[in-house]
Amino acid sequence: MALQNQQGLRHATETTSVADLLERILDKGIVISGDIKIKLVDIELLSLEIRLVICSVDKAVELGLDWWKGNSAYQITDNHGVAAEVTNQSLGLQQQLKQIDDRLARLENNTIGSD
Repeated sequence: MALQNQQGLRHATETTSVADLLERILDKGIVISGDIKIKLVDIELLSLEIRLVICSVDKAVELGLDWWKGNSAYQITDNHGVAAEVTNQSLGLQQQLKQIDDRLARLENNTIGSD
């Protein structure tokens, strides 16, 4: 009977690998929090509040923890200091111009073909 319990316990630890554990933590998320207070004769000298959230970016966005989106310090810039937002707008305008050019080309082909 003791042998069966040891095998069952050994089997349970073998099924969880580090990769599985990391995937589960990133998928579900984990929060570690703690408070450290140093007092001397009822005078608080130091107070630290620590909150650590470990999760995937998708889970963070789902939880509303997307602080990097509005922070200019985390915006990607090119060599001239142009923000990534402006670059994205430029790419959007380029796509719209390409669509207009394609439509014009189709219209020209239709009018040439009908002549």
